[in-house]
Amino acid sequence: MTNNDINTQFRSLPSVEQLLQELVLGGLAGEYSHAAVVSLARQQLNDTRDSIREGKNAPALQQLAADIMARAEEEWSPWPRPLVNATGVVIHTNLGRAPLSEPAMAAVNAAAGSYSDLEFDVREGSRGSRQAHIGRLIAEVTGAETGLVVNNNASAIMLGLSAVTEGGPREVIVSRGEGVEIGGGFRIPDVLMQSGATLVEVGTTNRTYARDYASAINENTAAILKVHPSNFRVIGFTHEAELNELVTLGRERGVPVLNDLGSGCLLDTTQYGLAPEPTVQQSVNAGVELSFFSGDKLIGGPQAGIIAGNAEWVDRLGRHPLARAVRIDKMGLAALSATLTSFLKGEAHEEIPVWRMISMSVDTITETAEGWLKEIDSPAVSLREGQSTVGGGSLPGETLTTTLLAVTPPDSPDAFARRLRSGPTPVIARIEDEVVVLDPRTVSDGQSATVVEAVKLALKA
Repeated sequence: MTNNDINTQFRSLPSVEQLLQELVLGGLAGEYSHAAVVSLARQQLNDTRDSIREGKNAPALQQLAADIMARAEEEWSPWPRPLVNATGVVIHTNLGRAPLSEPAMAAVNAAAGSYSDLEFDVREGSRGSRQAHIGRLIAEVTGAETGLVVNNNASAIMLGLSAVTEGGPREVIVSRGEGVEIGGGFRIPDVLMQSGATLVEVGTTNRTYARDYASAINENTAAILKVHPSNFRVIGFTHEAELNELVTLGRERGVPVLNDLGSGCLLDTTQYGLAPEPTVQQSVNAGVELSFFSGDKLIGGPQAGIIAGNAEWVDRLGRHPLARAVRIDKMGLAALSATLTSFLKGEAHEEIPVWRMISMSVDTITETAEGWLKEIDSPAVSLREGQSTVGGGSLPGETLTTTLLAVTPPDSPDAFARRLRSGPTPVIARIEDEVVVLDPRTVSDGQSATVVEAVKLALKA
């Protein structure tokens, strides 16, 4: 396209005023502010000019208006929007991690919709602490003396390290094999440095002994930090110091032991056919001063960083200036309180979606998959045995047997998966061996009809 052609195409574009006279955009301007719609129209016109420079023709007035409406729908609709997780990954980091339980959602709604006693002592009629109630609940569930909650586990670790190293350059001892990087480029050594601590690595990548920690302790040692690798596993010629050994060493030398449990777990995972995952109760019982773990992974609650431990140390963290910068909000506290109460009642596997999915029987999953198969009624669809994963950096390599709905699409698997995502409620599947598979294990109650309709439409398209 020549410069003259491009200029001709530019001149054919309507003005913003002409666009706003289109009936559909007039309705949009009535629903949102006039200035916001004008800004959106200008953005669309600028993008259109860029596409003309790339050799495309100017769209008609009606098409431009429709594009602006689509843009408004995408940018101004409530977000994050719900979708169907049919991937079989129970704690899917990209899909919002753990869905909340019914009691947790009810608690959030109650806390969000009215005033509350977040920082008010109703009995005394005076100012209270937002940590008091949740601290007692953490203690009851984990066996710790008390607890503290911040906005996520990275913040919890940062706060803990900042508090123990407060007052000058101090050293924190970590096994070389535990200086890990987890999701989003989050690295334990980087957190140590940001907290003001000096990292002292001991042992080797695959073998670290209690004597390695002992040799590194000196007058500048602030803490021993143990880190659960969470999302990977080292196998073969390996050794790690046991938590009990580190606690004994710490007490002998007057050094606190901190334990980052990552995903955190309050239940025995072996009862679900999974490898044993270190529990918070085991960490507390071992005598660790501070245990850190996430709220939105194996706990199955909201995003939160939970700290359980010795009252003196937890109080020290609560008084640190950083505690206010990373504090959790009232809705997170409400959801976490309800979630922990489910564990306290012994009803986690029934009430908390993550544990309901993990504990779901293959027979139940197969029954759902067979229902999908019957309703879709297509030769392109069949059932096959497969594996679900826990996800969220939890129990790496561990899987749960499941029954998958397998779709052999008429075109490419990528195109079919894209069509599943294009509906009013996107359905997210996975691709195995050029076949699109959907796992009932992670499809929430009441979403089966959405899955069936999405597959039907995708096959017709």
